Amino acid sequence: MKIVIVGAGEVGQHIAKLLSSEDQDIVLIDTDAAKLERIDANYNLMTRVGSPTSFQTLQSAGTHKADLFIAVTPMEERNLLACSIAKAMGAKRAVARIDNYEFLRPEARQFFLEHGVDDLIYPEQLAALEIKTALKRSWVRQWFELHKGELVLVGVKVYDNAAIVGSKLRDLTFTHHDLHISAITRRHETIIPGGNDIIQAGDIIFVTTTPEHVDALRDACGKNEHVVRNVMIMGGSRIAIRLASMLGPEYRIKIIDNDRDVCRRLPEKCPNCEIIHGDARDNDILIEEGIEDMDAFIALTESSETNILASLSAKEFGVEKTIAEVENIQFISEAEGLNIGTIINKKLLASSRIFQILLAADSETSKFLSLADAEVAELEVKPGAKITRSPVKDLKLPRDLTIGGLVRDGRGMLVTGMTVIQPGDRVVVFCLSGVIRKIEKLFG
Repeated sequence: MKIVIVGAGEVGQHIAKLLSSEDQDIVLIDTDAAKLERIDANYNLMTRVGSPTSFQTLQSAGTHKADLFIAVTPMEERNLLACSIAKAMGAKRAVARIDNYEFLRPEARQFFLEHGVDDLIYPEQLAALEIKTALKRSWVRQWFELHKGELVLVGVKVYDNAAIVGSKLRDLTFTHHDLHISAITRRHETIIPGGNDIIQAGDIIFVTTTPEHVDALRDACGKNEHVVRNVMIMGGSRIAIRLASMLGPEYRIKIIDNDRDVCRRLPEKCPNCEIIHGDARDNDILIEEGIEDMDAFIALTESSETNILASLSAKEFGVEKTIAEVENIQFISEAEGLNIGTIINKKLLASSRIFQILLAADSETSKFLSLADAEVAELEVKPGAKITRSPVKDLKLPRDLTIGGLVRDGRGMLVTGMTVIQPGDRVVVFCLSGVIRKIEKLFG
């Protein structure tokens, strides 16, 4: 598949890195020659120096033959124009990163389609949706619903009090046969476990299950359901504004920002929130604003380090649920090892959406979750696919992927070694980064 990416910023670089590991034919375009030179030396892709809206640059990159054109520069106007030009040149599908929520409204859909933009990605909207889910499921780190919630992938950190600590996965199949541990993140590394692997305190386990057994998973991990009502947000960012508009009246929201001009603008955009001008890094201000009465603390400043430290401080004050935006990907594994409930990264969320578009033409029903060093995909099995030819135990699946469950005839179920996957099944696959091609070959 030929993919053209314009914009070698953090989002563009991360997408290019992930896609280049999948052995795709990729061209990355940017105006910064020095930046492209560094990328060219480290990734398996081609680069072009030039403007993303230059006909000559796009033509030399082979845009007219592109299966997917992705525009992720910092300027949404440039992204939209680049997509329009690319589509006119012959690109099959064009995706633009935007910063304006109004463009996502249903009435704008037809306008952008007529101008050559097939999909819009607003990372702040994706982040706000992720945070909303985290507030509803306060005991989990990741919550990924598949096929209208018939199957659920849950990421949860296991502490010393969990009943499953010290258990072999092989033994858990007898005591908790409705839970399938698809992956384990341990000491900054994600592994696809086997039957002899043992769950250790501090592990983040990714478990596939059905909705009726989520409570059993929570109990096995020694977790309690905590209802979130009072929320403190550090930073009046676009994510904070989108989140405030999504949360209903059952939430009482307080936003703290140290920029007076931001605080002046926020009441109009967040009319149901209390706005505080102050520095949330100051413990005295946190105490004064009632941090000890908060159910959740969300750190959304531009600094990953500040967000991590502020979330840890909130934990010290007894806040049950903490959420930190960590945009430095190299910090994510470190942050996950700390006492922070949920980590938000816009690059990973944008990548998930783009991979979703990449893997399936029907992107509304296909889903994809990109983690720091692993991916989760929901894929429909095609007639004649290799994966339907024998029971799972005889498929000789690659060691770096596992099948967590499937949805058949609208009902979710876990997969065992004796399961025979059928055409039309929607299957959940958990894999380490760089093996999407293996998945595509299996699923036809």
